[in-house]
Amino acid sequence: MYWGAGSLAGSPHLSELSINSQGGTAVANTTLSPNLSPDNRQASPLVSPLLNDQSGVRTDDEEDVRRKRFPTDKAYFIAKEVSTTERTYLKDLEVITSWFQSTVSKEDCMPETLKNIIFSTFEPLHKFHTSFLKEIEQRLALWEGRSHAHSKGDYQRIGDVMLKNIQSMKVCITSILLNPDVDATQLTIHLRKHSEVLVELENGIKNSRKLETLCRDFELQKVCYLPLNTFLLRPLHRLMHYKQIMERLCKHYPPNHVDFRDSRAALAEISEMVAQLHSSMLKMENFQKLHELKKDLIGIDNLVIPGREFIRLGSLSKLSGKGLQQRMFFLFNDVLLYTSRGLTASNQFKVHGQLPLYGMMIEESEDEWGVPHCFTLRGQHQSIVVAASSRTEMDKWTEDIQMAIDLAENCNGLAPEFLGSSPPDSKSPEESTVDQESEDDLNASRTSLERQAPHRGNTTVHVCWHRNTSVSMVDFSIAVEDNHPLASLPLLGYSLTIPSESENIHKDYVFKLHFKSHVYYFRAESEYTFERWMEVIRSATSPASRIHVLSHEESHVY
Repeated sequence: MYWGAGSLAGSPHLSELSINSQGGTAVANTTLSPNLSPDNRQASPLVSPLLNDQSGVRTDDEEDVRRKRFPTDKAYFIAKEVSTTERTYLKDLEVITSWFQSTVSKEDCMPETLKNIIFSTFEPLHKFHTSFLKEIEQRLALWEGRSHAHSKGDYQRIGDVMLKNIQSMKVCITSILLNPDVDATQLTIHLRKHSEVLVELENGIKNSRKLETLCRDFELQKVCYLPLNTFLLRPLHRLMHYKQIMERLCKHYPPNHVDFRDSRAALAEISEMVAQLHSSMLKMENFQKLHELKKDLIGIDNLVIPGREFIRLGSLSKLSGKGLQQRMFFLFNDVLLYTSRGLTASNQFKVHGQLPLYGMMIEESEDEWGVPHCFTLRGQHQSIVVAASSRTEMDKWTEDIQMAIDLAENCNGLAPEFLGSSPPDSKSPEESTVDQESEDDLNASRTSLERQAPHRGNTTVHVCWHRNTSVSMVDFSIAVEDNHPLASLPLLGYSLTIPSESENIHKDYVFKLHFKSHVYYFRAESEYTFERWMEVIRSATSPASRIHVLSHEESHVY
């Protein structure tokens, strides 16, 4: 996952103590804040939320004074998390309401009906959440004592603000749909229709080469710091984040706390909405992921079909007469693809073969071939031998492949729809060079965006290739439900630890990220934010080994 496209949230400020690729400990006075520039002005989305301007940073001593002056209650830091992530969410909405809308208005390639569907949905949301953020920040100012109004009442609470705005959110969404009389069930149906904006845009792209080019070029701009279709699902992701925040707040408060009743009521309201939207969310996330993968693959015609579900992608070595060759594998609920990375300007992966899962068997083959972490996939018409980078990676792959085989068997052996003709697995000259894993390669891929390259080279697929690892759909779900982009650092393969005594980091709430010679130290502002950063980054650096997929009865219909 990415510190960015895989994305993180939860800490109002995070001080970067060191960025030293040689492993040294040189303290740097850099403060990362998701949506404010160091001089506290609103940062332009033209610069992805990687804030590293040195012009207005705080020293460590100033940070210590600041920590002592502000409240230390956990509820206060939960409220700050609401404020920080709400500001980031507004930037996500502005990618659609401001930057994408401006781009579309300059080109006559999007049908008016599609324009209305997209922008009439997002503009009222942006207006509502702008007001919501202002109210949260006003409450925090009172809480911190930055306003004399704090003497007039008890403002050290956030549940009442959350309850009011979660209830207002229903009214806002209802008004968008021009039907003020809908009940909760009808509202959820309309919210599901909100996610159909994604489907409508993809259909428009499919039917118009000009619109496809416009969207592709827009994604290459710095303003579009995530895939475009990810932004279209942000409103549904945000509801899930509200639920997680309210769960933490209710867990923190004792039942007799003045804010407990409002917090519990807010949690009940948002939980109802999320529960009714959960199935729709899973389908839309799968739909979005299939379309993203389609951009990374060449040699396929029909990756996105009804009923197909993405399960896992990652790097495995395929055994052939020429030895072990690195290949990128893509596992779905009906077929397994294997590809190689082409050395073209597009950085896409070329499909070499596809193995239907129905009737497939898995056999461990370490003893037979003398290759560590090796297993054989025996299909009805073809068998291949592959090796993982570690026993853990092997277990993840065999577990998920077996689960997918079982799902295919439960479909009564229906023949899968093949993905178009694929060339045989013969090694061509452009595939003879295997890229060496390099952080500099990934940085070069990010820099290539400035040159308007035709395809991004820093996607999750490419990170898995460089790091020789894999991720599952559940890992992507972790990223989108609880995190928001702050910077652009691929985290897959990184280790997350606390500095040892020998590293001489004599500060509280410091954690360490390291991958080979790349070492990063970061300092959170409180115990709560430290724990939140540790929780979220750990989920990004340690991909899950299991995945929940929809049952056959819940197959996707587009």
